[in-house]
Amino acid sequence: MSANTLIAVIVAAVVVVVALTALLWMLARRRHLRERFGPEYERTVEERGGKRSAERDLRDREERYDRLDIKELSPERRNQYADDWAGVQQQFVDRPDASVAEADALVTRLMSERGYPTEGYRGQLRDLSVEHGSTLEEYRAAHAVKVRSRAGEATTEELRGAMVHYRALFDELLSDRRSR
Repeated sequence: MSANTLIAVIVAAVVVVVALTALLWMLARRRHLRERFGPEYERTVEERGGKRSAERDLRDREERYDRLDIKELSPERRNQYADDWAGVQQQFVDRPDASVAEADALVTRLMSERGYPTEGYRGQLRDLSVEHGSTLEEYRAAHAVKVRSRAGEATTEELRGAMVHYRALFDELLSDRRSR
């Protein structure tokens, strides 16, 4: 075998190894995003029209989340929030519309105290998606019912479902559980 042939084989082997390494790295990153964001990964792919754009968006969310100062609550504050939630639930029978609005406000207050920005619903979704991606669909469903409720278009059963959905995210945030 000539020196030129040997060099060509070595260069080809290096190119193949580099390409395989890059592919494995990309697949590992994709797997990480799928695991971290749960159902939010596929939703973002669909919204963004492709995996590349979605993954860029999800990585941006991770970077933003990493800059946040997310705090655990003291046991006293957890108990206070749990009591507040119980009060919201007790009012449901007499005031289902108001209870759903109060549940939304309570979740937002809890997010704020934990260190999540609460500048708007879409921002809340973005920031929650990093650690609570599996619960986001419930939050979206609850929020949609709340919006319809303001217009007088939600049934009592839908309002009850919204309370259940809010409770799922509330419990995660209160206990510092993540939905991964």
